[in-house]
Amino acid sequence: MNLGDLKIERVQTFPVALPTRRSFGVAGGAVAVAGRPSIRILVRVDAGGATGWGEATPIPAWTYETAESIVTTIDRYLAPAILGRPAWDLDGIARIFDRTINRGFSIGAPLAKCAVDMALNDLLGRAAGVPCGVLWGARRTDRIELAWVVSGQSPAEVGDSVAEGRGLGYGAFKVKIGLHDEATDAAVVEAVRAHAGPDAPLWVDANQGYTAHAALRMARRLGPLGVTAFEQPLPANDVAGLRRLRADCPVPVALDESLRHPSDLATFVKLDAIDIAIAKVQRSGGPTLSRRLCALAEDAGVQLMGSGLTDSDLGLAASLHLFAAYGIDTPVDLNGRQFVESPYAASTVRVEGGTAHVPDGPGLGVEVDEATVRRLTVDVLGG
Repeated sequence: MNLGDLKIERVQTFPVALPTRRSFGVAGGAVAVAGRPSIRILVRVDAGGATGWGEATPIPAWTYETAESIVTTIDRYLAPAILGRPAWDLDGIARIFDRTINRGFSIGAPLAKCAVDMALNDLLGRAAGVPCGVLWGARRTDRIELAWVVSGQSPAEVGDSVAEGRGLGYGAFKVKIGLHDEATDAAVVEAVRAHAGPDAPLWVDANQGYTAHAALRMARRLGPLGVTAFEQPLPANDVAGLRRLRADCPVPVALDESLRHPSDLATFVKLDAIDIAIAKVQRSGGPTLSRRLCALAEDAGVQLMGSGLTDSDLGLAASLHLFAAYGIDTPVDLNGRQFVESPYAASTVRVEGGTAHVPDGPGLGVEVDEATVRRLTVDVLGG
C-alpha cells in the first residue's frame, strides 16, 4: 500500500463503557469508581482501505475535557477539518488542529486531538505493515518497567496495596498525594516506603494539589524517604512558583500538567524551572507532538520520565511506543491495567511481572474487535 496515496475519508467516535477494576483518585477528585463503568472515547480513522484506532481518556478531575466535549470536538471540528487530507501529513494535520481549536494557556483540547493523531499513527503503521517505532525510525528498547500506583489509601491500608503490587511483580511505586492533609500525605508515603523496602524506586504526584509553601514543607519530609521525584506539586500555570520551588526543593521537581505543548517545555527550560519532564501521550495532543516534546527534553538535557492517563490498551500501546523510542529506562506510570479493563482488545500489549513488552504488530500493535466496540458504545450526548 502506497502511503502517499492515503487520504482521510472518515473519522468516527465511539464512547465506550469499560469495566472498572477498582477506584482511583487524584487531588482534583475521582478518576475511576469501582462499580461504575469508565468511559473512554475510541476513534477510528479510515483512509484508502487502511484503518487506525486511537483513544481519549476523559478525566474532568484532571483536565477540562469531558466525554461530551471530546466527542463534539472531534465530530464537529477536528474531523471536518482534515477530511481529504493526506493521512501521512501528521505535521500538517497538527497545524490544522492548532488553528481549528486554538491555544490559550493550554494546547487546546489535547485529549480530543490525541485520539485522532494516535489513530493516524496506527493507520500509517498498519498500512506500511510495521510497528509505530519502525515508522518513526526510533525504538531503543523492547521492554518498559511499570510502577504500581498507590492512591487514596490511609497509612494503615497502604500495606495491602503495596503487597498486591509486589505479588504481581511490580518493584516500583508511585504515590498520589494531595488527597489528605499534609501530615497524612507524608504518613502515606512513609508507609509505602516501609512496606516497599529501602531500595524500591518511589516517587510522588500531587496533581497540582499544593501551594508553593506547602509543597516545600512536603518536599522536606519526602527527601529523607528517598523519593526520586516530586511530580506537579503546583498548579500548571504557576511558572513563577515552580521556578522558586525548584531552587529550594530537596527533591527533583517533575512537571506533567504544565507541559501541554513542546513550547511549554521550552519556557521552563529557559527559566531553569524544571528537573524532569513527564512524557504523556494524551496530555500533549498525541504521539506527533509528544515526540517533539521528548526530543526537546533530550536535546536540552532534561531527564524524561513516562506517565499515562489511566488509558485502556490503545493508549497503553501508544505510550509504550513513545517511551521505547526515547529509551526511557526509569519505571513509568502506565496504570490503566490496574484500574480498567479493555475487552475490545483481542491481540494486545503483553505485561509480565511488572514489565510491559513494546508491541511488535503493525501500528500500535493492538487488534481492535469493532463488534465489541459497538456493543460497549454508549450515548454520552443524550440525543
